[in-house]
Amino acid sequence: MPTGYLFRNAEVYAPEHLGRKDILVVGQKIIAIDNHIDAKVPGLEEVDLEGAIVTPGLIDQHIHVTGGGGEGGTVTRAPELNFSELVEAGITSFVGVSGTDSETRPIEALMAKVRALTKEGASGWMWTSNYRYPPTTVTGDVRKDLLTIPECLGVKIAMGDHRCSFPTTQEVLRVLSDCRVGGMICGHDSYLHVHLGDLPIAFPAFMECVKMGMPIKHIRPTHVGRHKVVFEQAIEFTKAGGYIDITTSGGNYMGDASDAFVMALENGAPIDRITFSSDGHGSMPRFDEKGEMVGLAVCKVSDNLLILQKLAKKIGLEKALLPLTRTIATALCLENKGTLEAGKDADLLVMNAEHQPVHLFMKGRQVMKDSKVIVKGTFEV
Repeated sequence: MPTGYLFRNAEVYAPEHLGRKDILVVGQKIIAIDNHIDAKVPGLEEVDLEGAIVTPGLIDQHIHVTGGGGEGGTVTRAPELNFSELVEAGITSFVGVSGTDSETRPIEALMAKVRALTKEGASGWMWTSNYRYPPTTVTGDVRKDLLTIPECLGVKIAMGDHRCSFPTTQEVLRVLSDCRVGGMICGHDSYLHVHLGDLPIAFPAFMECVKMGMPIKHIRPTHVGRHKVVFEQAIEFTKAGGYIDITTSGGNYMGDASDAFVMALENGAPIDRITFSSDGHGSMPRFDEKGEMVGLAVCKVSDNLLILQKLAKKIGLEKALLPLTRTIATALCLENKGTLEAGKDADLLVMNAEHQPVHLFMKGRQVMKDSKVIVKGTFEV
């Protein structure tokens, strides 16, 4: 393995468009980005990218790495994520999440899978708990999970969904308090990651929590585009300073996630308050009017790339990259992720003119070359 790389003639989107640059990577870090770089480092490999696009590796904050599903019994449990799927999707950083079924998919298994994928080369974190309130944790306590599990960024619950525990506003405030105080004890912010269903009851509860003194930065709703009223509430939430997360793997009432993003901007949502995530390996069940499941699909992490390509045609690549790079890194305080600059982790996605992945580097290690996965997971053939 080379000690580093000197990329020449890269069309750099950091995510802002910097134009044609050279990029020097040594070990796991970006050392320099400049018009021309002369470097003498033993074992350095020089690569002429001939104008190929280079962006930060994509970040996905909502992947069911141990598999979601289970709404139709054990036969409907979605499969686990394989490492090569991250590579193919251009994802270098992820946050693992649990869903409806925490009985056969315990949080301890989520923690182990996150650590396994990180060992294989990605950068991984997790949300503790799932749909339930009180939260399902590893240690039995939210604050202790935050303190003892370095990968834990916060807690997940569900609201406004027939599968959730229907927590009251006071109960939401209580778990938000655990996130806030637990983060204080750990020395970093932590967040309440909230799965939203179609019932428009969550955002009024969130704003009541804010009125009672809870900083809005701790509240992180996802799946905001699945219902018209919920999405309208989500847009107003961004204007109050909150972040919202749009799912790329379908379920957005107005079309796809690129349509939702544009609609949010047109209605006054700040561009730096909107993120994307795939819901990868989560199930997408369909229920009839009686609440019976009538169909099931599995979400794909690769949908992030599809939406990026669509959104780039609508608003340009520089802005289209934001919800999968800088904005989400800023939102989660992932200081070494989301941008291309000296001192940051060398997570680089190289794409062709059609915004299709050609090469991928995770912390300076090449895992895709010439559009082929060259590093696979432990048990992948």
